[in-house]
Amino acid sequence: MDGLTGRLLVATPVLVDPHFHRTVVVILDHDDDGTLGVIINRSTDRALGSVLPVWHSHASVPEVIFEGGPVAADSAVALAALSGAEEEPPGWRRVSGRLGLVDLDTPPMLLADQLEGLRVFAGYAGWSPGQLADEIAEGAWWVVPAEPGDIFTPAPKRLWRQVLRRQPGPLRLVSTYPEDPTLN
Repeated sequence: MDGLTGRLLVATPVLVDPHFHRTVVVILDHDDDGTLGVIINRSTDRALGSVLPVWHSHASVPEVIFEGGPVAADSAVALAALSGAEEEPPGWRRVSGRLGLVDLDTPPMLLADQLEGLRVFAGYAGWSPGQLADEIAEGAWWVVPAEPGDIFTPAPKRLWRQVLRRQPGPLRLVSTYPEDPTLN
């Protein structure tokens, strides 16, 4: 289970927990202490400008708060991609590649011109040591590579199917799995 940071967890159809049904999670940290990620395909109706007006104009479309997960739903996690700057700007910490966490207390003018995308999540998803490995072994999650546009997609509700559709072999077929197979 090494190297999960920066990868995607895609919920399999057997995962019926309402917190994670048909979700796509980007892993932000994975080590001996556990795993932390955010759900990237659950937008809310709450405008980012109503909560963090100074960041609103820098956010990716749709400019809303995303439901990052069931843990600490009253806290914010912000992700941003650097546009190619060689030095890390203040208030930004690398997760993987050009993806990093943004300290929302940082004045946007210090880093906004170096960002390609910004998304803010309410809460996060967390797993204790070994818990995610057990869930993967039980068939609840698939681990797949992330693509640059996944986290900041303008169509987050379609992301589950899109990520599966680009996978090789039988996993691609799961993208057509009906929401409720009993209605087939």
